[in-house]
Amino acid sequence: MTKKLTLEQVQTQVDEWVKTVGVRYFSELTNMALLTEEVGEVARVIARTYGDQSFKKKDLEVDLADEFADVLFVLVCLANQTGVNLTDAFAKNLEKKTKRDSSRHKNNPKLTAHRGTE
Repeated sequence: MTKKLTLEQVQTQVDEWVKTVGVRYFSELTNMALLTEEVGEVARVIARTYGDQSFKKKDLEVDLADEFADVLFVLVCLANQTGVNLTDAFAKNLEKKTKRDSSRHKNNPKLTAHRGTE
């Protein structure tokens, strides 16, 4: 069984990996470009798995979970480089969303029309 990690532990592990295996962080600008690239790879898999595009032979063995992990890794690199504590940021962001959207989604007819069909 794989050990579950907190966001803080993920940030620490990525930092240790970058400083030992990766030698150093790429620049923030390079990592932003890499993040965009990785998100594009997620989009490609989702478009072919859940959308209307068909897979090419080279796409058949792509693992969506691995692509998500690539996005997370680069995002964590950027957070580490810019001094963002993702645990704190996520908690604040969720609190903001909860306050802002406490009734918004419940009152959205586009969302309530399909209740019970998930």
